[in-house]
Amino acid sequence: MSAGLPLEGITVVALEQAVAAPLATRHLADLGARVVKVERPDGGDFARGYDDVVNGLASHFVWLNRGKESITLDLKQAAGRAVLTDLIAGADVFLQNLAPGATARLGFAAAGLRERHPRLVTVDLSGYGSTGPYRDKRAYDMLVQCEAALASVTGSPEQPAKTGMPASDIAAGLYAFSAALAALVRRGTTGQGAAIEISMFEATAEWMGYQLHWAQAVGRSPGRSGLSHPSIAPYDAFPTADDHQVLIGIQNDREWARFAVGFLDRPDLVDDPGWATNVARVRHRRVVDALVGGRTATLTADALVKQLDALNIASAHLNEVMDLLAHPQLAARDRWRPVATPGGEVRGLLPPFTFAGLELPTGPVPALGEHTGSVLRGLGYPAAKIAELRATGAA
Repeated sequence: MSAGLPLEGITVVALEQAVAAPLATRHLADLGARVVKVERPDGGDFARGYDDVVNGLASHFVWLNRGKESITLDLKQAAGRAVLTDLIAGADVFLQNLAPGATARLGFAAAGLRERHPRLVTVDLSGYGSTGPYRDKRAYDMLVQCEAALASVTGSPEQPAKTGMPASDIAAGLYAFSAALAALVRRGTTGQGAAIEISMFEATAEWMGYQLHWAQAVGRSPGRSGLSHPSIAPYDAFPTADDHQVLIGIQNDREWARFAVGFLDRPDLVDDPGWATNVARVRHRRVVDALVGGRTATLTADALVKQLDALNIASAHLNEVMDLLAHPQLAARDRWRPVATPGGEVRGLLPPFTFAGLELPTGPVPALGEHTGSVLRGLGYPAAKIAELRATGAA
């Protein structure tokens, strides 16, 4: 581990699975924290089995679990729970996303842990929170996206869709990550830990921010608009001569004037009351989009983007994932690093937060239970005790 990492010296114990909690702890590991991932002996984190396309490993697991230590414990056994108790006693953060009430039944409820360890930061991450009528409801990413109305504003006007990546999981994971950091900062001044609760549903509802305010003001749901923006025009994907699409976004009327003159060659549209304001353009969106699309269709995607860049008009290629893998911006900024996995080396992206003069680690992805022995030895367990735990299946 490089010297001077922001979270060096912080230990995180994670009773986690799937996406949301592992994303939070992966970012803590990226910042230098020691993350001990507690997994079931019978297969571990079920995200390990989502697919096997990355050298025999699951793509979700490789993405979310680099830089962690994996220990297997059978928490149904008293001996396994005793090991977890010892791990938490030496931890700064305990983060979990088991089913609501599961940690309490095992004896690891946040209130009890905080009473025994006042400096501990506990983070409980669930689908709907620890109270309310939805408390015990199963909460997978797609289901939460639908319940929180995200799917209602995603997709085409004809068909709703979930987002192409697990947005509700990611929202909850990022809020858990940032809340844990805030609690650690506060502990540095007060000496006190914190009990934090994060709900996937509430995190997604927060991300629905402007749509919620729009609906409150207008009195109806905003609906779906595909790649366009419900409140801005032109703001959509437009066709090109080489069968690609380019996104164009005009954010204000000054940009529209520049766009109308420099790209559309229609200076008359700068002051025309049917075109001059964004409110007017949204009202006549179909006519506006038809005019813009007729012009973009005469140019290749690269030529179109070059012209728009020269005018300082916002644009983007409608890329595929394979295009992102080869994206020149990632290459120019040297964002790819090798990541070791049990199946062999893969490429992974550096963490999205950068510190001047400091490169954050992209640690190896652990095999199931790979660090059980070293973690137990670090807790001071003698060889005979470790052998007994292994023999009984507790570890």
